[in-house]
Amino acid sequence: MATVVTLNRPDVVALIEDAAKKLTNGNKTEAVAMAMRELLKKTERTGSLFGRHPGSVRVKEGVDLLQPTLDVLLEAEAGHETYR
Repeated sequence: MATVVTLNRPDVVALIEDAAKKLTNGNKTEAVAMAMRELLKKTERTGSLFGRHPGSVRVKEGVDLLQPTLDVLLEAEAGHETYR
């Protein structure tokens, strides 16, 4: 596991320094850790995918997504085996 991370982009370094001054009393490591925790919290998937993206799935009127799709009793449910 890495113990040192080197950042060379001046804009990123300046951003971390500004955030560290405002949020962590100058502690750059903690500022980066806070940012990473918040980023992970915002991108984690919890709950229903349908609730997460409203309108992404369209269902025709009268269709119940909770009903079984097959009308027949499956062989595994009936206890019958298929010999081939």
